[in-house]
Amino acid sequence: MSTPAAAPPTVDLPIPARVLAIGAHPDDVEFGCGATLAKWARSGADVELLVLTDGSKGSWDPGTDVAELAEIRRTEQRAAADALGIGAVHFLDAIDGELDHDRAMRERVCEVIRAVRPNVVLGHDPWKRYRLHPDHVHAGQLAIDGIVAARDPHFFPGSGSPHRPDRLLLFEAEVIDHVEDVSSLLDVKIAALLAHRSQWRSTMGIEVDGPNAETQRSAFERRIRVEAAEAGALAGLALGEAFKLLTDL
Repeated sequence: MSTPAAAPPTVDLPIPARVLAIGAHPDDVEFGCGATLAKWARSGADVELLVLTDGSKGSWDPGTDVAELAEIRRTEQRAAADALGIGAVHFLDAIDGELDHDRAMRERVCEVIRAVRPNVVLGHDPWKRYRLHPDHVHAGQLAIDGIVAARDPHFFPGSGSPHRPDRLLLFEAEVIDHVEDVSSLLDVKIAALLAHRSQWRSTMGIEVDGPNAETQRSAFERRIRVEAAEAGALAGLALGEAFKLLTDL
């Protein structure tokens, strides 16, 4: 469980002009900051998404065709992005489970940051304790490494002109010191998550064709609402999404 910072968390950044959210897999961004992205998009921000892996290991069925699953997850991600109001989705298609924050991937993330030129970047917290999935650790580090590279002209000089974002928000944060009020956008977040139908069974606990699908779907929606209520309570809000905020970029 994340730890609140000693001081009360800050609430609600000014609406940024341009936003880039970076996730390890299709659906990670929706879980971590989907309602925040929807709020900003509806307030006029230009929001884009960078998905680092192809999601090809996102099935419990050993007979799954992984190439087909990767295409399904790409389609689902675009549908989820549409639900949130995200304008563009960038896919780097690293193999699911084999992501690394090596030089080649740092350059690719740097290139996207320089192309999108976001005021705010959002990504996984790579310092979250007891995290099991290595892709989330590497994705968080790639967001940070990509920002550092993007801001300085001598990193990857052939990958666009330098750009320094103003703020970085880390979701799944080890220490929480910022909360975004999402009281009116949680239904949009849930709709975007449910667009990832291939993940209903493994990630959301919903048997797609099972007799208890509706009950399980309701339980999943309650889970998301409880998490948002817990995050919001840190800042005296009804519903929130919680982050670690970094401004010295």
